[in-house]
Amino acid sequence: MATIEELADRVERLLLRHEELQRTNALIAAQLAAVTGERDNLRSRLNAAKSRIDVLLQRLPRDPAASDGVDGVDGAPVDVAGAGNIGGATVRSMG
Repeated sequence: MATIEELADRVERLLLRHEELQRTNALIAAQLAAVTGERDNLRSRLNAAKSRIDVLLQRLPRDPAASDGVDGVDGAPVDVAGAGNIGGATVRSMG
């Protein structure tokens, strides 16, 4: 049978371990809160981007043959030969 001193030492170690686990748990809880906030922010940004894309898709003509020859972004004519105007820079297809 264990002596009182051995039991006291064991209880002391258990108390120290308990305090250490409480500190670890608090750190993990804080990290979880931060990551959850970041996830929620990213989810919100994703939904906003999806909404903007949906609006842009709705602005595209349904029938390419019915296009008026204007790209609709900055009023620049569409170059059907493979060159286009994107953000002020001319882009040519490599094909």
